[in-house]
Amino acid sequence: MNRRTALKNLSIGLGYTLAAPTIFSMLSSCTAEANTWSPLFLSSDEKYIVTHLADIIIPISDTPGALDVNVPQFLDLMYHDIEKKANQDFFKRGALVFAEKFKSKFGSEVTKGNTKQFELLLASYFKIPKNETKAILKSQKLPITTIPTLQMDNYLLYKFLLAVKRYTLFGYFTSEKVGEEILNYDPIPGVYMGCIPIDDVPNGRAWSL
Repeated sequence: MNRRTALKNLSIGLGYTLAAPTIFSMLSSCTAEANTWSPLFLSSDEKYIVTHLADIIIPISDTPGALDVNVPQFLDLMYHDIEKKANQDFFKRGALVFAEKFKSKFGSEVTKGNTKQFELLLASYFKIPKNETKAILKSQKLPITTIPTLQMDNYLLYKFLLAVKRYTLFGYFTSEKVGEEILNYDPIPGVYMGCIPIDDVPNGRAWSL
């Protein structure tokens, strides 16, 4: 069975949450270095964008960053083998809007952008008043057919950015490295304790298993 067939079967039989760690396990054994891997779904421009956004969302610090656990590769596989056609189209159209916004703001192609520029552009979309955030999130739940033409770019842009954020967090916290080395991990759990003081939790971190 090839990798694509395996991923599809996992998504149907187990669902996103259980499939993700297995996808990462497969990635760890077959994915090239972060700068040289060839995407299956993402274009070269989209790969560049996603890589920078994931790095900004979870940068490397005293713990691994998103790029250390192959989050862009994970997103690429999920969109290529699992996501519905409608969501694939949203992603592509939103990425194009992001690239256009980048060029309009900085006067250069998005593939020439640096981390600082990406951070500035992201801030303009997410460091906004709470009422605006609430309105944006509400609009994201609406069918695309109900979105006015003048609001379409903004709708697609946030579809794209929120998808990247969601998959970055999902992929990161379900990765083997983070699950076993960063979060609390016990592959053979013992007594169940449903309610204990936070001070009794090792390092104050959540359990991955």
